[in-house]
Amino acid sequence: MLIAIPDVLDAAGVARVRGLIDGAGWIDGNASSGHQSALAKKNEQLPEDSATAREAGNLVLDALSANALFVAAALPLKVYPPLFNRYAGGDAFGAHVDSAIRIRRSSDFRVRSDLSATLFLADPDDYDGGELVIEGSFGERRIKRPAGHMVLYPASSVHRVEPVTRGTRVASFFWVQSMVRDDGARRILFELDQAVQDIAAQIGANDPAAVRLTGTYHNLLRRWAEA
Repeated sequence: MLIAIPDVLDAAGVARVRGLIDGAGWIDGNASSGHQSALAKKNEQLPEDSATAREAGNLVLDALSANALFVAAALPLKVYPPLFNRYAGGDAFGAHVDSAIRIRRSSDFRVRSDLSATLFLADPDDYDGGELVIEGSFGERRIKRPAGHMVLYPASSVHRVEPVTRGTRVASFFWVQSMVRDDGARRILFELDQAVQDIAAQIGANDPAAVRLTGTYHNLLRRWAEA
């Protein structure tokens, strides 16, 4: 399931994050790469243990916790602390699959990467190229979203970032361990959740039919969730 989530950060939120990270000390993006990714990756990244990355990441996490669409789609159990990268001057990231387990360095914090997320922090007019290309059961999707918008997709998908030929592409990226491991089950729950909300808006949340559908959603979540 691939879901575009608009306005995770508003313009002021994007400005706050960019104000923190733009002047920070960037390093080779392969600092966080596995073997396969290191062969395909050319970009820059903020050190994940830097104070700047932690402060900017906390702004992203606060925004995610308040975003109902993200919570409904991801059903998050754990979120890897957001990282930040930028691409310029031909930088790109070739086709790869994200590692199944992400371990935060010098800690026992680890996440099973059920979902990958990219939160765009530069507007499409600010750079040429840099499309996020994702392959999956939905076909091949080429994604380039406004600053503050995010895309959420299965971490098992083959994906790449096309070369940036003008300007600078800046983004936050991270992984989510969902309470519901199976992508197909998450899709059913998400679609049911959206239907329940539509019906409740039409006939009222206290209508018996809406109550029964809400109960069905929670019973399925109870059956499938690992918490």
